[in-house]
Amino acid sequence: MLELRKLSRHFGGVKAVDEIDLTVNQGEILGLIGPNGSGKSTTVNLITGVYSPTAGGLHFKGQDISRLDPHQRSQLGIARTFQNIRLFGNLTVWQNIWAARVVRQVGWAGFRERWLSGAAQAREYAEELLEFADLAHKRDMLASQLAFGEQRRLELIRAAATDADLLLLDEPAAGMNAEEIHDLDARIRSLREKGRTIVLIEHHMELVMGVCDRITVLNFGRKIAEGTPAQIQQDAQVRAAYLGADQAAAA
Repeated sequence: MLELRKLSRHFGGVKAVDEIDLTVNQGEILGLIGPNGSGKSTTVNLITGVYSPTAGGLHFKGQDISRLDPHQRSQLGIARTFQNIRLFGNLTVWQNIWAARVVRQVGWAGFRERWLSGAAQAREYAEELLEFADLAHKRDMLASQLAFGEQRRLELIRAAATDADLLLLDEPAAGMNAEEIHDLDARIRSLREKGRTIVLIEHHMELVMGVCDRITVLNFGRKIAEGTPAQIQQDAQVRAAYLGADQAAAA
């Protein structure tokens, strides 16, 4: 579904991402992990079009998207969440979902007319997502008034509301407690069962190891390992990247 070919992004002399090859297969949950500063967020920004590549390219569903704008990539079926929650705080929970759904379908140009017209099918789908996130009873509450874990769930289903085939979840467990992370695990699995392909960028290793089919590990902008969760846990380079060479050797 998604292929990164020798993808690089340099900021002056800093090689934030350096010749990464990466394939995301349709229907899988791929984990993207690495220490702070390893290039994870830059990779996500390259995939979504926030940054243009210094070198290399990206292909989505067989199409070269390397020079497409973010909204064009969204129209093709790529959506994301953010490390720092970016909801429309002055809109209600339901309006956040409705906005994401309608803009994906008709674009900003037709947004006002569609918002006012009703669009029964889109409304029905928005209600389904609210039920999925256990937020139907708070549909008329402002997003800014939700508890932290509820805001995380809302951001997740807002991305899903676009009907994107590929969801990039950028540290969705950040700030969550153990119960909320367990709930997130179940929701990610459910989204995959509904046909979504997911890239999970995350520091919470229990979640990553439990939910991902494959894991790619970055360090200093380069891919250092890739494999199943079991293979990654035993990889010497990964242990050295997270623990330091001396501690990894002693472990």
